Amino acid sequence: MNVSGTIHPPGDKSITHRALLLAALAPGESTIRGALSAADTRRTAHVLRKLGVRVSPLRRGATVRIRGGTWRAPAETLHCGNSGTTARLLLGLLAARRFTVRLTGDASLRRRPMRRITEPLGRMGATIWEENGDHLPLRIRGGRLVSLEWTSPVASGQVKTALLFAGLAGGARVVVREPVRSRDHTERLLLALKCPLSIDGTTVVLERGARRLPPLALTVPGDVSSAAFLVAAALLAEAGELTVAGVGVNPTRTGFLRVLERMRARVTRRGLRDEAGEPVADLAVRPSALQATQVAAEEIPSLIDEVPVLAILAGRAVGETVFRGVGELRVKESDRLSLLAANLRAVGIGADVVGDDLVVRGGGAPPRGRVETGGDHRVAMAFAALGTVADARVALSERDSPAVSYPEFFRDLRRIGGR
Repeated sequence: MNVSGTIHPPGDKSITHRALLLAALAPGESTIRGALSAADTRRTAHVLRKLGVRVSPLRRGATVRIRGGTWRAPAETLHCGNSGTTARLLLGLLAARRFTVRLTGDASLRRRPMRRITEPLGRMGATIWEENGDHLPLRIRGGRLVSLEWTSPVASGQVKTALLFAGLAGGARVVVREPVRSRDHTERLLLALKCPLSIDGTTVVLERGARRLPPLALTVPGDVSSAAFLVAAALLAEAGELTVAGVGVNPTRTGFLRVLERMRARVTRRGLRDEAGEPVADLAVRPSALQATQVAAEEIPSLIDEVPVLAILAGRAVGETVFRGVGELRVKESDRLSLLAANLRAVGIGADVVGDDLVVRGGGAPPRGRVETGGDHRVAMAFAALGTVADARVALSERDSPAVSYPEFFRDLRRIGGR
């Protein structure tokens, strides 16, 4: 495949979720431009409507309007679909609401751990009833929240955000410490809204008595995690140059670009600018002869969603690439770690899981084989990008899962190759 032209990835999923939820908390009308219109973010809008918040339809290119401030007890169970972000971040806000809500999700989401969120929320004063151990469905009743100092055993933007949201909604002081710094979209948004927040290394402090939120008015940058699949296809192409425009390049989200630099990928940032407190740039990508590298465990929080795309690129690189400390992939939308290794082998690439490490041996013939996606959007998109290699024959077990985060993915993948 030869690549050319300019492509605009969809709005950032993480920022869209957070903006919708904060707008629902703020009295008055908020406006969000560039919001991602995909299954996960539409699910957040759906559950907010069930809670009495007015949210206009999420459509690509449309401004979303949210009238927040007043919530009511829902008449039914809130279904979070496949969206772990919806469930976990919403739990933080519900911890301060004096009514009971039952949350559930699809089969995949019901396998994902929730105590990393519910345990600290319980210490703050929320009451949680488990129906399925460490998983959904569960019920939560908010209460009068007390201050919390929490040392998270994992670096997780979702854990950190849920606790900060609880403190914000309940007027409680919250201190969150992480082993390494996770994505900081929440901190940037709260600082832009003049909340009493301070950051010291991997510790974030939200002071008691957080001020009433003003309505939001922001533009969401392009999602770097979605852009990564287009970047990968361009790196694996035979010729040309692709521009991926308007991508958020927040340092807590661009670990994969630093890894690509070590792999000798030709990716250049152009037109660096600021939008809504987030750094944004255009990525110019040219086909590259990739070299293997080592990815350290402390790098993983900044690229956890990009491990699938880096793994397929490692499968085309010269040498052996090792991803250390990626055990968290076992509790994503699928057991992503096992799926990646099995599917790499299925298309003829050497791969093994050793403890919490993923080892990929690159080089060899064009990839050919059938990929079982497990309904995981990132696995499907990663192997679709691998399938653009010259003489490749990669068959996906399904093509519906990318709608979770990137509904136009297959259309855009065809467009960058001029097809």
